[in-house]
Amino acid sequence: MPQRQQTDILIIGAGFSGLVAAERFCNAGFSCTVLDRRNHLGGNAYDCIDSAGVLIHPYGPHYFRTNSQRIVDYLSRFTDWHQVAYEIKSFTQERYWSFPINLNTFEEWLGRSSTEAEWKSWLEEHKIAIDIPSNSEEVIISQVGWEFYRIFFEQYTIKQWRRHPRELDPSVCARIPIRLNRDNRYLVDEFQALPAQGYTALFENMVHQSSGLELRLGVDFSNEKNNWDYKHLIYTGPIDAYFDYCYGALPYRSLRFEHESFRGEELVEREKISGKPGYWQPAMQVNYPDLDVPYTRILEIKHATGQRIDATTIVREYPQDWTRENEPFYPVPTEDSAMLYKRYKELADKIDNVSFIGRLGTYRYYNMDQVTGMALAEAEKLIKKYGAVA
Repeated sequence: MPQRQQTDILIIGAGFSGLVAAERFCNAGFSCTVLDRRNHLGGNAYDCIDSAGVLIHPYGPHYFRTNSQRIVDYLSRFTDWHQVAYEIKSFTQERYWSFPINLNTFEEWLGRSSTEAEWKSWLEEHKIAIDIPSNSEEVIISQVGWEFYRIFFEQYTIKQWRRHPRELDPSVCARIPIRLNRDNRYLVDEFQALPAQGYTALFENMVHQSSGLELRLGVDFSNEKNNWDYKHLIYTGPIDAYFDYCYGALPYRSLRFEHESFRGEELVEREKISGKPGYWQPAMQVNYPDLDVPYTRILEIKHATGQRIDATTIVREYPQDWTRENEPFYPVPTEDSAMLYKRYKELADKIDNVSFIGRLGTYRYYNMDQVTGMALAEAEKLIKKYGAVA
């Protein structure tokens, strides 16, 4: 029998949740080991330079934003920031549209100039009176009515989730704002920025400032879980996997990414369409809501990073069913999945020395600042429980 390994805190997952918790524990004097089955830091927030020399987000775009100065102050220990206003568009009916829906979108639909007063009046006339929306369809039609819902939301949601919007929790579509003014920004949080040298550099700095942290990449916890003794386990993987899917697998949506790089004459030709020198498309993100287009969006993160290079890379994002062989990206927020998660949560609550945090550990879609805050709070609670070593 192999000798069991010892650590105060064993953390599963080297993404935001795991590394933030590890940094806090290490600097409180605990011995801490982080395992991750991937061969890189950062989980889905990992970024890297591709073969064209472009800094890309291989697992889809990660737009950092927050209204919490505490989170900004904490992460600023490990990175400088590149300020950015994230802008996206939607491509349907053979044209680009301003998105999220705002006065500019309304003018594009009318084919003429308009005013906030006219736009507001139009909305009041067309939106459906629903005081408390019970699903994602009702969220949108209660704000803009049927026409804009069908143009921008219905097909996109079906393609992304393989569920009709009326089957999904209101939170899915409620994340997208509807505006009366001309604000084209995707997000309105007070702080919007990317780590100046990228997310991976942020995580590397976090590891370097975590005194005594032992990091083991390319290690699958399912093969290691019986080989460790620890005071506490922080688990950021799928909660159903921890319990060997004893009640069945929770539903997720997964993604497939197709990368394509452009430089030289190819890029020059594309600039005629994008209208922006050095870029393939007119915005960082373009949504493709129509069902006859197999991908949901195309990302060109160079718009946000501000990288100066005579090349660009786009990423086409294809939704796909989740299996245990691919990555779980999005919990599917339905009544059935909520009930199944509740059963796993009841099991988790019975284990005193294991904490389930992060998107997968709590089966909930969280932004990066939210999982950072969750990890900080959990670490602070446990440091108090076990007593800071240093």
